[in-house]
Amino acid sequence: MATSGEEAIAQRILRLTDIAQEPLEFLSPISGYEEMPLVSLEETVEKLVHILPTVQSYAYVAKQRCKNPADGLTQDESASIMLYTMGWEPLDKCLYVVLNATLRTANR
Repeated sequence: MATSGEEAIAQRILRLTDIAQEPLEFLSPISGYEEMPLVSLEETVEKLVHILPTVQSYAYVAKQRCKNPADGLTQDESASIMLYTMGWEPLDKCLYVVLNATLRTANR
């Protein structure tokens, strides 16, 4: 079993080597999302469960850790950032990796 230090190193390596996955062709920007209404973190992650079955558990943990954000963000905003940066096992199934892989596809 990997130690927390080994897991942190593995996560850093994954993020650094992630650049190799960038598409060589230019993808057009995603538009229209700024017109979408803001919804709660819980409502947002419900739509991701079919891709990331444990995302709700991680969202709950992130929200619990962000009860009183000192950064001027709402609890959901702060927890969303934390959720995006969290690594979980297996690392290739964490939100950061899956979201970035999806954003690199032409059909996103």
